[in-house]
Amino acid sequence: MQTAPAPTTNLVMRNDTILGVCEAIGQDFGFNPNWLRIAFCAPVYWNPGLVLAVYLGLGVLVAATRFAFPDRHAELPKAAPAAQAAASEMAEERELIAA
Repeated sequence: MQTAPAPTTNLVMRNDTILGVCEAIGQDFGFNPNWLRIAFCAPVYWNPGLVLAVYLGLGVLVAATRFAFPDRHAELPKAAPAAQAAASEMAEERELIAA
């Protein structure tokens, strides 16, 4: 059974992406990257050179922003253990109420 890679995996080094442009833009803006992939595939029949140039330009832009602004989620402080315990208790109570 194959599992999805961790979100902290370097997009360029993964075997299932080409530069990780669509995935990175999808993560940054909060939408499904498949829509962007379709947007790149559709016009490739009419002007493949332009589409490739735009894709590579976005790849450079994504690489520059990832280098300049590393993973922001890793920089967030971890919640205190007491706050985590309270949150898990509230989640258990919600489950009991829902059941």
